Amino acid sequence: MSDWNQQIIDEFRTNGGDVRTNGFGKGLVLLHHRGAKTGAERVSPVAGIRVDPDTWLAAASKGGAPDNPAWFHNLLAHPDVEIETPDDGIVPVRATQLLGAERDAGWARFTARSAGFRSYEQRTTRTIPVLQLTRRDT
Repeated sequence: MSDWNQQIIDEFRTNGGDVRTNGFGKGLVLLHHRGAKTGAERVSPVAGIRVDPDTWLAAASKGGAPDNPAWFHNLLAHPDVEIETPDDGIVPVRATQLLGAERDAGWARFTARSAGFRSYEQRTTRTIPVLQLTRRDT
């Protein structure tokens, strides 16, 4: 894990999910996932938008890079994961990739939230995936 990711994770946990670095505020969740090939446990800070009490969205933007982040591939391989949220603590969720109009509506939430997401879209030729994270029973 990069030092930057660890710094964000530490700040999230120290400040109850309020991350001042880069102005994230309470707009992140910590995604607990397993490596698609290795099965190794990982934690990644990702922008999360809460849709309702049981649903969050995550965009695999990777800052507009030409490829998807590793965590995206991990979720496709192992969709039952957990997220740490500022308000609910650790929540078991199932990740589902949104497609078509559902993906576009989810992506619109991210671009409305931050100019950064609009710039990511302009930097890349790929369609940035959006995943729905739905609370599941443990």
